[in-house]
Amino acid sequence: MFKRVLIAEDHESTSISVRKTLEDLGIPKTEYTYYCDDAFMHIQKSLGDDQPFDLLITDLSFEEDHRKQKLSGGLALIEAIKQIQPLVKILVFSAETNPAIIDNLFKNLCINGYVRKARHDAKDLKKALENIAQYKTYLSEDLRHSLKQKNTFEFTEYDVTIISLLSQGTPQKDIPTYLLHHKIKPASLSSLEKRLGTIKDSLEFSKNEQLVAYCKDLGII
Repeated sequence: MFKRVLIAEDHESTSISVRKTLEDLGIPKTEYTYYCDDAFMHIQKSLGDDQPFDLLITDLSFEEDHRKQKLSGGLALIEAIKQIQPLVKILVFSAETNPAIIDNLFKNLCINGYVRKARHDAKDLKKALENIAQYKTYLSEDLRHSLKQKNTFEFTEYDVTIISLLSQGTPQKDIPTYLLHHKIKPASLSSLEKRLGTIKDSLEFSKNEQLVAYCKDLGII
């Protein structure tokens, strides 16, 4: 199990709950901070003292207050820490449920686990810690199906074109004109609307804005 763990969490009650879970697992040394900049400095100091942390547990969202921060949230914190301690284990403990954001954390930032803040999250957190200690990755079960479903959808070149146009602010009703001009088929408004409807239904989105944001997060557009 882990010897030194750093917790970055701005809600005191959540921080206490996480520390209790760590104590129950017999993890002796835990430190915590409410700010991302402080968490980064803790990591820097531990490396300088040749006593590096084994694991970072961090939220993604941190509320702003009177203290100005260089690192704006958990994502920026993870990116910064990976630059100075690439092999540190990272467990994200957050209320975020956007599959694109979670997928990015695993694929591009190589986090080791993700637990969603919800009912029974203490049990989930314990499972995550046990899995990560055994060099396995962990994702909350309620998110696993959603992420798998969205990762199985294959975007065509046609899909990328129309979603890119939407992201550039082109009104949906004007896209057929672009498609006709560039000899892209199908170009009718009804076909376009049907295709967008199919994509949004598959990904469980109700608005074009959600689809555009999702594709940007995944780097599809």
